[in-house]
Amino acid sequence: MLIAVLSGFVLAVFVPWLFRHFGEQTSKLLAILPAILFVYFATFIPAVTEQGPQLFSYDWVPALGISLNFWLDGLSLLFALLISGIGFFVIVYAGSYLAHKADQRKLLMYLMAFMGAMLGVVLSSNLMAMFVFWELTSITSYMLIGYYHEKESSRKSALQGLIVTVGGGLALLAGIIVLGSIAGTYEVNEIIAQGSDLQSHPLFIVMMGLILLGAFTKSAQFPFHFWLPNAMAAPTPVSSYLHSATMVKAGVYLMARLQPTMAGHDTWTLLLTAFGSITMLLGAIMAVTSTDLKRILAYSTVMALGTLTMLIGIGTEASLLAAIVFLLGHALYKGALFMAAGTIDHETGTKDVRELGGLRKAMPYTAAFMSLAALALAGVPPLFGFIGKEMMLEGVLSSQWSTLLIFMTLLTSIFIVACAGLLVIKPFWGDKKETPKEAHEAPLGMRLGFSVLATIGLIFGLIPSLVNPLVTSAVNAVSANSLESVDLALWHGINLPLMISMLALGLGYLLFKKWDSLGAKASKAKPMLNYGPERGYDIFMDNLVKFAKWSTVKLQNGYMANYILTIFITTILLVGYAMITKVGFHWDIDFSDVTIKDIGISVLIVAVITYACVTPLRLGSVAAIGALGFAMALIYVFFSAPDLAITQVLIETLTVIMLVLVLFKLPKFQKLSSSDVRWRDCFVALTFGVMMAVLLLTVTHFSMPGRISEYMIEHSYTIAKGRNIVNVILVDYRALDTLGELFVLALAALGVTAMLRTRKEK
Repeated sequence: MLIAVLSGFVLAVFVPWLFRHFGEQTSKLLAILPAILFVYFATFIPAVTEQGPQLFSYDWVPALGISLNFWLDGLSLLFALLISGIGFFVIVYAGSYLAHKADQRKLLMYLMAFMGAMLGVVLSSNLMAMFVFWELTSITSYMLIGYYHEKESSRKSALQGLIVTVGGGLALLAGIIVLGSIAGTYEVNEIIAQGSDLQSHPLFIVMMGLILLGAFTKSAQFPFHFWLPNAMAAPTPVSSYLHSATMVKAGVYLMARLQPTMAGHDTWTLLLTAFGSITMLLGAIMAVTSTDLKRILAYSTVMALGTLTMLIGIGTEASLLAAIVFLLGHALYKGALFMAAGTIDHETGTKDVRELGGLRKAMPYTAAFMSLAALALAGVPPLFGFIGKEMMLEGVLSSQWSTLLIFMTLLTSIFIVACAGLLVIKPFWGDKKETPKEAHEAPLGMRLGFSVLATIGLIFGLIPSLVNPLVTSAVNAVSANSLESVDLALWHGINLPLMISMLALGLGYLLFKKWDSLGAKASKAKPMLNYGPERGYDIFMDNLVKFAKWSTVKLQNGYMANYILTIFITTILLVGYAMITKVGFHWDIDFSDVTIKDIGISVLIVAVITYACVTPLRLGSVAAIGALGFAMALIYVFFSAPDLAITQVLIETLTVIMLVLVLFKLPKFQKLSSSDVRWRDCFVALTFGVMMAVLLLTVTHFSMPGRISEYMIEHSYTIAKGRNIVNVILVDYRALDTLGELFVLALAALGVTAMLRTRKEK
């Protein structure tokens, strides 16, 4: 399982090499991996549906309680199958869509890494590990959305998506930490096993709010919905993958995963139902008022995400079943629609529905299968989308707010039916219109994905029993109550959901017929969007830049003395406040063990510091600083640390030599500050020094636990195989800290090299 999750990342590294050797055939080779993964995950269907969840455990950071545990139940298995299955078609599609483009390899590399990140999100049992993969999806999606980086719109959309999702990710991290503290574990299966017992904790509401903020930003819930349509700046393969079954559903997955723990809490139910229903209706309205094929699909995706959130929030057995069925149906038809829409754009040069018409003769294959997928979107029998729509209506009717929600759902369905007409009738039927490119059928690589996905939607609609075991297992994963089996059927008899569905189809078709006349009126309302959430985001970003400029001018003005002064004053205030209010002043000063050499070295240090501050001679200041360093080396010798003393001597020697070498290139001493400023600096310096002295005296008053030192002394040779304890501490006990220091030194060396090279070129 670990290999399956990490394989996408590993293969992504080799994409440039593969592209050099196999060229345009690289996408076909890469598609083998998601195909293998799909088969691999499919082999777990009998075990998961019959025996229950499967746990795969690998230690990662045991000291922090973090492990790479993978939890394969019905929900994670469903997502893994969608990610790998649709990923196969998207990789093949991308190879044809970007044929003969040199930077195709970048997109393929990012897609493979993104697939690995998504698999990590849905399969990780440890919430901390899941969060790492969660953030990797944000980073890789940023690269994918900004693929056309030479365009300002692409860069802006990519940055917007990154800021919104990563901002929510910070809240999610805080929520995960609180949840782990409350539950005593980060393992999802152990948290779920506690059920609703966590709801009595005083921090439960805080934890819930933080986690929902992360989920809402990821799954484009109102008021964070605006980033998703703007992400359509990405190439169509990216939209087909990210916005059908993967990234945007990560938030939905998280809410569904935690549903057994959160279920029944009034705040959880209210927040998910309210925000989900608002997002659902808003997405449908925005979709039907759009003219760009990809934006219509993007807003209809917002609608679907809102619907899923609402159904999870309702929390009844019927609504959770509806959420799983709707999720599966949406992944199939939306992936197909995105690929088909991209095919139209690719072969005609436009994706504006007002500029398209009569394409059924030039693109009959695309017309047939895109129509099939659009009918599933509209909820027309016998497609699986119809079953999902019926289940959704049944789930809404089971809500305590069924009257209001069914009205909102009816309006949403009407708008979505009209959108289906815009996606199919406008481009393929009617009078033929001139397009920027002569329309013709796309190559097989571009047609394969949407034709297979649309056909699967038809097969599942005609034979829904094929997915009964997997759907049952997925519902049991998100429900507090276990279902023995789910019996999906195309025909449920004449009932209220069927009547509402038929009414939506009829009214939606009438709305489509009036779309041209209503579109002009709707366009007049577009300026209202300037006052929506996206406008708030723009204002926030503008003010953030202004604040950054202001703070930089105030705090980083190039005057080193101000930097030091700011650091000293901040430290004095924070440490001083803590000592006065929390620690207090406790010390016993005993001078009985003070020796002549201690007094001598102390007097020497004070003397050279004073001389360095008051001397007008630059060479004298350098000599005093060097003497101070050598005096510190003597202290190390007195305390039996010869290695530190040698290091100090070497550093001071090199420092003095370097200062002397540049001494005569420096300007003469000048008094550039007033007397008041110098007295202020003197006061701050003395206060800082006194505070540090008091802090050290206070620290020595407390008895320190000896187990750390004893452990290091005892195990330095037996475990680390080193007799020099200080060296062992640096390279073993503090290995990560030392590694960080090495990185800093390496970066500094690179910076110096770059500066010297620039000087040489000049």
